[in-house]
Amino acid sequence: MPHHRPAEPDIRRYYTEVFAEAERLHRAPQGRLESVRTRDLLCRLLPAPPATVLDVGGGPGAYAGWLAAAGHRVHLVDLVPAHVAAARDAHPGITASVGDARDLPLPDDSVDATLLLGPLYHLTERADRVTALREAARLTRPGGPVVAAVISRNAALMDLTRQGRVDERTRPILLATYASGVNDPETGFTTAYFHRPEQVVQEFTAAGLPVPDLYGVEGSLWPLLDALDV
Repeated sequence: MPHHRPAEPDIRRYYTEVFAEAERLHRAPQGRLESVRTRDLLCRLLPAPPATVLDVGGGPGAYAGWLAAAGHRVHLVDLVPAHVAAARDAHPGITASVGDARDLPLPDDSVDATLLLGPLYHLTERADRVTALREAARLTRPGGPVVAAVISRNAALMDLTRQGRVDERTRPILLATYASGVNDPETGFTTAYFHRPEQVVQEFTAAGLPVPDLYGVEGSLWPLLDALDV
């Protein structure tokens, strides 16, 4: 059983009391772009329906519900109980449970594909990220895809620049975040880790997975979309 780190209550509190994840993919241009691009990639990368898909860290079910509507059998797991309840209410075609990406009580080779579209950027320790990837590999049938999302090492700088918040107070925070990859909640986001591309490859292979293909989702111009509100 993995050690549950103090960051977990912070993440639960953030998504329960501070941030409405259910609105994120619809509220702003950045979220809408992420939604369209992610669905495009999932259409390319997942097996044709009906397949059994495990959505780990699936939040309130935006992608799980869409995949179920397309004909997949979907089980969602999330660390935040409020997300699981919202997913069940909004998407009756899926099953959902509270759980930890590092320790999933499911049999080996039990799903056709596994999604990790949230956990890797909320695990600040490399060992925990590799453990989550290793769990996904264990659960996914041979040849099935493990699809994961990460946040770029440049994200905090881009976000604070967009907000006009790069100043004497935040500059040391940004430099430290860029050096370590570990987000400081002073940026406005919760406990998080921001990857460099080569780290994604290293962590996948350390978990026994094939070298992954890397895809951009939002690109470097997403702040312009928010500024234009398109």
